[in-house]
Amino acid sequence: MSTSVYSPQITQETALGLERFDMRDEMLACRELELCGPVDAESVADIIRGLRHLQKADPTTPITLFINSPGGEVQSGLALYDVMSAISCPVRTVCLGLAASMAALLFIAGDTRDMLPHSRIMIHDPLIGGAGVGGSALSVKARADDLMRIRDITAQVIAEHTGMPLERVFELTARDTYFEAEEAVAAHLADRVIREL
Repeated sequence: MSTSVYSPQITQETALGLERFDMRDEMLACRELELCGPVDAESVADIIRGLRHLQKADPTTPITLFINSPGGEVQSGLALYDVMSAISCPVRTVCLGLAASMAALLFIAGDTRDMLPHSRIMIHDPLIGGAGVGGSALSVKARADDLMRIRDITAQVIAEHTGMPLERVFELTARDTYFEAEEAVAAHLADRVIREL
């Protein structure tokens, strides 16, 4: 059974008569992108294309990235993080609802980081994906070593963007740690709580 996500349409009067546009086209024209749902290769590719297009159109005007995501693939998230860091446009991140796991790291990496009053952030160490760990002792050790390397990378990103000591980041990410909007600002994971968009 196929499921489809409804994408709202905007109707505008033009010289050619009434035309319908996808809501996402209107958002792109306003330099707004969204990450809603899991962080994966597909969602990240869409956002990266949008970031690169908007930089090419205007390399200095800020871009807003709205985030409501449970997180997802670390490698895909790090690809998006690298592009956010590499483009010349400032990227404002706005947390709507929840920015968890990899999505929290992307939110924290924004040049300006805003949260709506009832939104939350959750940070934790990277998790082992898939069906679990199996194979030879050497392959399990290689997987564990890689996971620890990714843990160091993600903790360093959080420390860099919050000013927290690395040891404190490791303490917080050793378990699922949630921050309400005001708590996130106090912990330097966010800049401000906003009540208007």
